Amino acid sequence: MKTWFITGATPGGFGLAFADAALERGDNVVVTARRPHLLQAWARPYADRTLVLPLDVTDSEQIRAAVQAAEERFGGIDVLVNNAGRGWYGSVEGTPDAEVRKSFELNFFAVVDVLRAVLPGMRARGSGAVVNMSSVAGMRGVTGFGYYSAAKFAIEGLTEVLRAEVEPFGIHVLAVEPGAFRTHAYAGFSEEAVNETVDAYRPLIEEVRTFMVDQDGKQAGDPVRGARAVAEALDSDRPPNRLVLGADGHEAVVRHLEDVLAGLRSHEEVARAADFPPGE
Repeated sequence: MKTWFITGATPGGFGLAFADAALERGDNVVVTARRPHLLQAWARPYADRTLVLPLDVTDSEQIRAAVQAAEERFGGIDVLVNNAGRGWYGSVEGTPDAEVRKSFELNFFAVVDVLRAVLPGMRARGSGAVVNMSSVAGMRGVTGFGYYSAAKFAIEGLTEVLRAEVEPFGIHVLAVEPGAFRTHAYAGFSEEAVNETVDAYRPLIEEVRTFMVDQDGKQAGDPVRGARAVAEALDSDRPPNRLVLGADGHEAVVRHLEDVLAGLRSHEEVARAADFPPGE
């Protein structure tokens, strides 16, 4: 029996889908949320195998307290799912500074803080798995979500380096890149006004917002199937380093990487000509 620690377990999101997948497998689950009272009814049938904790992942002290509570209750954390995060739309030039910093605090620095709190226990036990929830936007930038894309690109780089660093301690690190999934993530955009400081980009950002609102409830991705796919991947003999979820996301990432590779090959001669000649 394993113990999962899942951040951002908002009802209707990926967090609870991961929790349900873990419970289906007979594992223990620690879920965290800013509003834990919303999870009490969900947790009640599994009281002996669940722990619901309040957590604002941008608060380092709360993170350490939550990890300590999880370890005291279940003896250790075997699987960490860094799921907390959200999207912000706005142009690169015109997104207010405060929103840029808030986006990185939640989508990047909070992940770092949770990792630093959980990894010592995994290293001590010589085993563990880390799931960092990235996005298709971490593999190719999404217009209108420049800073969200940048934060997810940062998660991709962090995950790649962390994987090499902790592998000797028996810890595997997986990046998960969902496409469009039918969670409540898009629903919040309908209540969020465009906060764009450069008028030239306002029509573009309004169009992006309208598209996201219109797509709410129509996304092809099923978070339940997605979470189960991640759990199964972690159980495989050779877990993948990354897992793109959803047909639309997979197609978008493959198409983008093929374009990147074609561009690299078309400029290979230029790249190689930048070296000193052989023997110099």
